[in-house]
Amino acid sequence: MALQVESDSFSHGDRVPDEHAFGVPDGQGKAEAGGGNRSPHLRWSGAPEGTQSFVVTCVDPDVPQDFTDANQEGKTLSEDLPRRDFTHWLLVDIPPDKTELPEGGGGDGIVEGGKPTGETEHGVTGSNSYTESQGDGTYGGHDGPFPPWNDERLHHYHYTVYALDVPSLGLSGAFTLDDVRSAMEGHILDQGEVVGTYTLNADKL
Repeated sequence: MALQVESDSFSHGDRVPDEHAFGVPDGQGKAEAGGGNRSPHLRWSGAPEGTQSFVVTCVDPDVPQDFTDANQEGKTLSEDLPRRDFTHWLLVDIPPDKTELPEGGGGDGIVEGGKPTGETEHGVTGSNSYTESQGDGTYGGHDGPFPPWNDERLHHYHYTVYALDVPSLGLSGAFTLDDVRSAMEGHILDQGEVVGTYTLNADKL
């Protein structure tokens, strides 16, 4: 049985609700940092025998590599622009007896300058990509969707749960998605995901 992942916050393939987003429509065709920014509920089942810990990641693979024209009046980010991964959440060393994360377990509300990395009641959290894009601090925990309002592409948010054969990845500080992927290599027993979508393009709402 493959690892099954679901959320009470949204159904697979549906739009992520505004209460879980960082950016929301501003009512004038653009966007503002006014979402609830609360991490969604996650639940998983069917972990294989030998699972010693879990990892949760949230990654948007639809972010433009070149942000020059992002959120610029009179500019459009076309569907076929080169894209890259943008990390929204990293949580590692989740105990093997934990099979659920509550809403807000990774963060609740927008925190200027970011939230801390490190030990939490649910596991160890690393640095998400807002650390680079905001440039005003280290953003740990979960920070939700805030895609460019002039992007023609629908963004997809992959909340992935990994079952690992090790109790800890040995990561600390402001570790990144690359660090997690490298540390997990050869230790993934199974994985599953639930995917939400989001756009701030007024023509696609």
